[in-house]
Amino acid sequence: MAENNYTKYDEDFKKSLVTLHQNGKNQAQLCKEYGVSKSALAKWVKQYSTVQTDDGEVLTAKQVKELQKRNVQLEEENLILKKAIAIFTPHASKD
Repeated sequence: MAENNYTKYDEDFKKSLVTLHQNGKNQAQLCKEYGVSKSALAKWVKQYSTVQTDDGEVLTAKQVKELQKRNVQLEEENLILKKAIAIFTPHASKD
């Protein structure tokens, strides 16, 4: 049976490392100090970094990605509805 060297970190630990990174610690220092891989930390930084909107709302990168996906879906639905209206709306003939 193959042995799994995978370590599962809890969400609070991940978020705290991201916060440390955002406050100026570089990734190499954090990886060495906390014993995590560079790829894992880079993934967490991407996943848990936040963006503040004009109205003060704070969104994670994951939330932004979900909003972008939803926006694309709504744009597609809107286009379909516009095409349906064009098909089913009778055009007045110009006599």
